[in-house]
Amino acid sequence: MITIDGSEGEGGGQVVRNALALSLVTGQPFRVEKARANRSKPGLMRQHVTAIEAACAIGNAECEGVAVGASDFTFRPGKVVAGEHRFAVGTAGSTNLVLQTILLPLLLADGPSRIVLEGGTHNVHAPPFDFVAKSFLPLVERMGPRISATLVRHGFYPSGGGRIEVEIVPAPLERIELIDRGDPVSVRGRAVVASLPRDIAEREIDSARKDIDWPEDAFSIEQLPSDQGPGNILLLEAEFVHHTEVTSGFGQLGVSAQSIGRKTASRMAGYIRSGTFAGPYLADQLLLPMALAGGGAFTTVKPSQHALTAADVIRRFLDRRIVFDARKGGAHHVEIR
Repeated sequence: MITIDGSEGEGGGQVVRNALALSLVTGQPFRVEKARANRSKPGLMRQHVTAIEAACAIGNAECEGVAVGASDFTFRPGKVVAGEHRFAVGTAGSTNLVLQTILLPLLLADGPSRIVLEGGTHNVHAPPFDFVAKSFLPLVERMGPRISATLVRHGFYPSGGGRIEVEIVPAPLERIELIDRGDPVSVRGRAVVASLPRDIAEREIDSARKDIDWPEDAFSIEQLPSDQGPGNILLLEAEFVHHTEVTSGFGQLGVSAQSIGRKTASRMAGYIRSGTFAGPYLADQLLLPMALAGGGAFTTVKPSQHALTAADVIRRFLDRRIVFDARKGGAHHVEIR
């Protein structure tokens, strides 16, 4: 059995999610000790428990010690079963992180699947649905499978109540190389508000436009029905020939709309200047599908601690060499061999 120290590296929930996915694919059981030890509230949270329960459900697995707040647990995988699955995270726990856990095993299953996930779709502690649908899933599709993701209802922190539906047609994963994102095609900025004053969105957009040179008509405001709030997110999308990058900023108590606009625009401007294919959040998520495809490569900015930790977990389950090669100007070439 593989034993993983959950306090190593970034010490968060990503260790749990990646270990679950790899265990289901490889058939190797594992035990995590000191789960999420580096977080302000260590141990499993509701969304991590749901991810483990989801992995057990699709993989006929057995687990021990799984509970909210638990630090140690054991997971023994069975056979992954395709079909229709529905999981409710509860409150605003991230549906997208639960999807991250079960997606790869279902992509390699013996038939199509439909997944319904209820909970948080736009959560400050996780990638928003828009990033998953526009930046990540299209690249996984290039490896062979077909994936359709639909946002049925927004779910903001802290109330949740969101819903996403995902259709999966599995196929063997093929190696791809994501080196050149291509020429720019279009840009878009969108401030979404629900049960909050419209002027919050206006101030976010005004602030973002000061830090990023995009045309005025590239920005818009989306006012959601009040029963989907309260909530707010600013989304910036830059489409290139071969990739669409999404950066986001969430409205939070005590954080000004102007600050959200500046920080979101600064992240997008930094990505555009870098000339690389993958931003830091996408780099974290590309490692697992490429490792399961037997290899791959991409360019990115300086790897985050999340990416380095993900690489370490992958090495525990698969015979893969993951090389982070620094290049001139701060870019990195990442290769999975």
